[in-house]
Amino acid sequence: MPANLTPQYHAAEKRYREAKEVDEKIAALQEMLAVMPRHKGTDHLYAGLRGKIARLGQESERKQAGARRAGFYIRREGAGQVVLVGPANSGKSQLLAMLTSAAPEVAMYPYTTRTLLPGMMKYKDIQIQLVDTPPLGHRSVRVLLSAVLHTTDLIAILVDLSTDPVSQFNWTLGQLEECRVVPVGTESQGALATPVYAKKMMVIGNKSDLPGAHGHLQALHSRCRSVCPVVAVSGTEGEGLDVLPERLYDALNIIRVYTKAPGQRAEMTEPVILQKDSNVGEAATAIHKDIRRGLKHAVVWGSGKYQAQTVSKNHVLQEGDVVEFHA
Repeated sequence: MPANLTPQYHAAEKRYREAKEVDEKIAALQEMLAVMPRHKGTDHLYAGLRGKIARLGQESERKQAGARRAGFYIRREGAGQVVLVGPANSGKSQLLAMLTSAAPEVAMYPYTTRTLLPGMMKYKDIQIQLVDTPPLGHRSVRVLLSAVLHTTDLIAILVDLSTDPVSQFNWTLGQLEECRVVPVGTESQGALATPVYAKKMMVIGNKSDLPGAHGHLQALHSRCRSVCPVVAVSGTEGEGLDVLPERLYDALNIIRVYTKAPGQRAEMTEPVILQKDSNVGEAATAIHKDIRRGLKHAVVWGSGKYQAQTVSKNHVLQEGDVVEFHA
């Protein structure tokens, strides 16, 4: 079956070939995965790209070890990492405090955040790492933030719904492009000489309780419709904070898969975290490469045509599936 790869895929592939830095290669490979059609004709290509990302990721981790001394390094933890960015006083620190146990300085005046501050947000049986950042307006901040922006799983742009959020969103996209970061599926609008990092993004419209927020939210939806999803919240009143963890989880493009040993009950408290459209073989590799090496088939509860269906390593898994591996 032909792969029928899209122009966006070939553009990302070109950036991968031209990339000099490890993180640039990873970003290009991630975009190739994001825009690649999924069918039997691309299964082998998909697995190959995932393998390259894993190998380059290990190399990137070794290189970042030296960055810890710079003060703008955050160890990735949990099922995924979400970096919060946006203009001054958009409510990033307040949101972090509401969703995690972190205790950032929260004030009505701008620029209270001066360094990276992480916190862990609970979603069902997993933890997602949120990272508060200083405003992007200063070049020195952009330089320091570039490393975490290039490697994070998701960028959440916070805007103030009470004061022209569309302009804030456009400004933030421009600041991110100065860091060589653009949304997945878009091309850089500037004359950047070096490759860009295509990242999954979403927009969080904060202060939804203030006058004018509803009308501004509609304009924001129109602006972002083809770029990234939008969710409205109020950090002070708590509006929307009950659904925000799920929206962040969905934007990360990951699934939870559970495993069980033959003859035993499934352990439903520690899921394996995989990218959406991952198959049984990739789940086995995520646990241990020796499991993949000796894998003959698996039994799946959830996404099979029937419960306890015997499947091959190419079976694509779904959210909440239970897998039993057989060597």
